[in-house]
Amino acid sequence: MANEDLIMAQYKLYSESKEKFIDRAFTTNKFYMIFVVILILLVFMSNGLSFGRLTAPSLFAVIGIICCSLWWLNMDSYNSLIKIKFSKVLEEIEKQLPVQPYAMEYKALQDFRNNKKGFVFSDIQKVFAVFSFLIFFIMLLMEIIPSCISCGL
Repeated sequence: MANEDLIMAQYKLYSESKEKFIDRAFTTNKFYMIFVVILILLVFMSNGLSFGRLTAPSLFAVIGIICCSLWWLNMDSYNSLIKIKFSKVLEEIEKQLPVQPYAMEYKALQDFRNNKKGFVFSDIQKVFAVFSFLIFFIMLLMEIIPSCISCGL
């Protein structure tokens, strides 16, 4: 096998593994989105239920806060790995190829972000995670503050 064929085979293999990794990241984000929406519904639907001294909305809000924090960290990790591990490796392999599609794609994306100031899908997901976190935090405060006032704290 010629050196060029070996480089192309490695490039193709690494490119396919990057695409599978991106698909896994989308699946993970879809899970978090669905879980967060379910938790928000549970917070609203569980009003009046309690587990001992802890109300159900408070419990679901705390779970939501934790979930949103994990979601943010997970998205950040996936984005870092995609940018560093896969993109940098593919860029190095591409330097040995006649055409460099990932480098061209990255440059086009950077130009788009610099000129349009638009959001990329991962940015929108992060905004949704932060917004959901704030919703859960406010819901938790709305549960805790009245009980603290009635206890005399």
